[in-house]
Amino acid sequence: MRIGILGGGQLGRMLALSGYPLGLSFRFLDPSPEACAGGVGELVVGDYLDGEALARFAEGLDLVTYEFENVPVEAARRLAEKLPVYPPPKALEIAQDRLAEKSFMQGLGMPTPPFRRVDTLEELREGLAGVGLPALLKTRRGGYDGRGQALVHSPEEAERAFHALGGQGLILEGFVPFHREVSLLAVRGLGGEVAFYPLVENRHQGGILRLSLAPAPGVSPTLQQKAEAYARKAMEALGYVGVLALELFQVGEELLFNEMAPRVHNSGHWTIEGAETSQFENHLRALLGLPLGSTAPRGHSAMANLIGVKPDFREALALPGLHLHWYGKAVRPGRKVGHITLRRDTWEDLAQDLPHLLALAQAPEPV
Repeated sequence: MRIGILGGGQLGRMLALSGYPLGLSFRFLDPSPEACAGGVGELVVGDYLDGEALARFAEGLDLVTYEFENVPVEAARRLAEKLPVYPPPKALEIAQDRLAEKSFMQGLGMPTPPFRRVDTLEELREGLAGVGLPALLKTRRGGYDGRGQALVHSPEEAERAFHALGGQGLILEGFVPFHREVSLLAVRGLGGEVAFYPLVENRHQGGILRLSLAPAPGVSPTLQQKAEAYARKAMEALGYVGVLALELFQVGEELLFNEMAPRVHNSGHWTIEGAETSQFENHLRALLGLPLGSTAPRGHSAMANLIGVKPDFREALALPGLHLHWYGKAVRPGRKVGHITLRRDTWEDLAQDLPHLLALAQAPEPV
């Protein structure tokens, strides 16, 4: 069976690597001839909306999925006229608009930070009166890893950010003093069966994920159940198939929705070594109608992104229980070029070796 993946980045690369033991083959569509997934599968270079490139990509495929949510929805819809596309393009459409996704989740009963649509200066001023300061002004579309947003502390700062972000197509969100950021990875199969990974604690720097701790320390069963209930509602409402990631703020024993990603997710990289079945394999199982694999963790894991740095491979691999993933990308500042995962049987043992992991990744200490 041949699977097409829209996007040729590291997520597509890891999907293919997890699919080869199942006898699958892969083809990628990406605008860049240097897309790192090209090293593990056939790469079609072309724009996502180029008709000829889409036709070459689709020929002989059994189904299509995507590895990042900024793929044009129109490309997914064109392909869906010819062959199965999972997750459904509707999920892609909602996830591409921060206003739409917060409205969608709010409609399912999930709490969110206060938010307002902003297309004019007047709407900005009204929004500030409604959500208060400080606040986050963001582009509704595009932007990831901290791009396309600004934290503002005054009306004057908000107006400067409004112009810097383009002056329309924005969303204003109230700043929530949260305890920590967590994420939930859920997976739903063709027959509606679902499985959930444990909540993961995420630490960011400059808007980029630097460290994930799995399972998140100190999560109560009630909090895990709340997250699963919200994800189940979202997947059922969308007729979802595949892995869905929910990014959440924990405030005490409550969860506030931040963003969703209709794809495998950076905060799930730990599952390759740290769970019975990785998020990548479970995504493929779901698409193919195969039984979902166990999401149970294997002890405790910490995953650190390698951002603009290449560690000494010999030093890194000398640490027992450490697994190195290098994506084959050119190193440059701010770019995710790999990740390292450290697994231990107990949280205490993981915490003891965490400083070594962070030093290898040149990441800041958790606070």
